Amino acid sequence: MRDRVDILGVGFDRVGLTAAAELIASRHAAGQRTFVITANPEFIMLARRHQDLADLARAADLVVADGTGVLVASRILGDPLPGRVPGRLLVDAVLGRLGRTGASVFFLGAGPGVAERAAATAAKRFPGLRPVGAYAGSPDGGTDLAIATRIAQAAPRVLLVAYGMPSQERWIARNLSRLGSVRVAIGVGGVFDQLAGRVRLPPRLVHALGFEWLWRLVFEPRRWRRQRVLPVFVALVIRERILRR
Repeated sequence: MRDRVDILGVGFDRVGLTAAAELIASRHAAGQRTFVITANPEFIMLARRHQDLADLARAADLVVADGTGVLVASRILGDPLPGRVPGRLLVDAVLGRLGRTGASVFFLGAGPGVAERAAATAAKRFPGLRPVGAYAGSPDGGTDLAIATRIAQAAPRVLLVAYGMPSQERWIARNLSRLGSVRVAIGVGGVFDQLAGRVRLPPRLVHALGFEWLWRLVFEPRRWRRQRVLPVFVALVIRERILRR
């Protein structure tokens, strides 16, 4: 593992939002491939149970702290991260920078028609950006070759995958080697729904306080099942802090 902040076995790169976006843009300009994971406490807990996810995080080119929980945990463990890198804001920052270069983007995932609407919104919001494909597809491994072939024919430089965590990270890991044109691949969770206007964005105050998770829980109550791991996450972080002492 590179010099990363270790949080319960998952290493996070020491970057905030601006630094992460600039790093991705600079690697894109240099033709370097960048697989980005936006990891939250739920991802960390899954990685503790599934070795393949732990291996993905270790091999990813950039792992950023998507959520207040990761940031607080880093402080408790005495190795604070510079700041949060919420997936929604990272996508905006990256597309804004790469749009100025005329970068091509493929939007994969979400529900039927959502990727297309997200692509149309992104094209309006980020001048110069070139959406070259949008497709719901499926994270089912049996469809990998057909989807990868569709993407390869579009030859995008940037691939955004919205299958939800951890299906999107697994899909990228399985298929990135088939996509020779792709230089930036990011699992973006619910960002397409936000771009398409299907999900209400939190007010700035909610974001500033780091309560996006609570905002989403209010409007998407089914998420409570996923967030049941949070008390265990907190307990493990405190235990790790005691052990490190």
